[in-house]
Amino acid sequence: MAEKFELNEVEVWDGNYATSQALRQAQVDVVAAYPITPSTPIVENYGSYVANGFVDGEFVMVESEHAAMSGCIGAAAAGGRVATATSSQGFALMVETLYQASGMRLPIVLTVVNRALASPLNVRGDHSDMYLGRDSGWIQLDAFNSQEAYDLPLCAFKIGEDMSVRLPVMVHQDGFTTSHKAQNVYPLDNDVAYNFVGDYVPVDEMLDFTRPVTHGAQTEEDWHYEHKAKQHKALMDSRPVIDRVLAEFKELTGREYKRVETYMMEDAQIALVILGSSVETAILAAKQLREEEGLKVGIIAPRCIRPFPYDLIRDAIDNSSNLKAICCMDKSAPGGAMGMLFNEVSSAAYTTNTRPLISNYIYGLGGRDFAIDEAKRIMKEQKAHADAGHITTNIQQFSGLRGPKLGFYETRRS
Repeated sequence: MAEKFELNEVEVWDGNYATSQALRQAQVDVVAAYPITPSTPIVENYGSYVANGFVDGEFVMVESEHAAMSGCIGAAAAGGRVATATSSQGFALMVETLYQASGMRLPIVLTVVNRALASPLNVRGDHSDMYLGRDSGWIQLDAFNSQEAYDLPLCAFKIGEDMSVRLPVMVHQDGFTTSHKAQNVYPLDNDVAYNFVGDYVPVDEMLDFTRPVTHGAQTEEDWHYEHKAKQHKALMDSRPVIDRVLAEFKELTGREYKRVETYMMEDAQIALVILGSSVETAILAAKQLREEEGLKVGIIAPRCIRPFPYDLIRDAIDNSSNLKAICCMDKSAPGGAMGMLFNEVSSAAYTTNTRPLISNYIYGLGGRDFAIDEAKRIMKEQKAHADAGHITTNIQQFSGLRGPKLGFYETRRS
């Protein structure tokens, strides 16, 4: 091994570099990867750490993203700590193997730098790839900035490798607005980071020849149903483990993360539900509206996409004493439906006592900017809904769209 890689108290890193440092400190055994913008620097940096002796691992260059996750599955089944990164079309090519990884209960960590899906081709960030993978059986966490792009992968290894979980974990960050934006990051000392993650303990590894096992077995109607039900239960039962690991990380670093982050919700009359780097924009807009106009705006930001935190969303709504209207902001093309957040949050809100009005905005597709003024306009629109007692516009709209205003769902009164 080369001389120990030392870190200063504060670094200026972009999200990709921050993530690659987390993989280095976790001492990942194998990264199998195929590069794709904007996630390439993560695996490129890991390869340099291997080449320079900072990681006692293997960097495997393959011919496609499908092969990348296939290589990760093989390495994880053999008993190694494994990770990789991808985006967009590469993620789409990888989807078949995502189901294999979760079905085999292999705690791989996949860092997804979110980017729009073609066609037309676009390399900028939205959440189309994030939404594509939400039913693949992986735990999914979302980083809002570069610090979190460093912290959450460390937590992801500890969550996925927990003996009561043993599931793969995705950590998402927004393409370019997080992955390529330099921010202050406070990393842990190498030993502290590794000790937090812990030594990897393999389960049913193929290279244990004293106890032969089979991976990738076939089941038909006799056992397939039971297998998937058990897998689903493991995913749902991971919630307290996620909470515990995040609490342990707070105790170690002072940085607190929750499966659902809430801001200014105690007295909120209206709220935005939003993901990713847009959360910070929404918080700033809400603070300005409170100061300028006295408009009581709150923000609900799910950090854990799967298992979806229905209970915490419900509590965030019910615990707000005067919440009248919610807008769910979906950064993905809806494909002939309401946005994912709208559907998920609506199902949670249905079980609340308050049942606020809920509308849906599609925004930021292909990297279109989400400005503070636009966030404030949408928040004021929610106030109009609350004052009227019903949705005053179409339930689903597109934010920041050039040309004629498009509405897709008729207004309904409630």
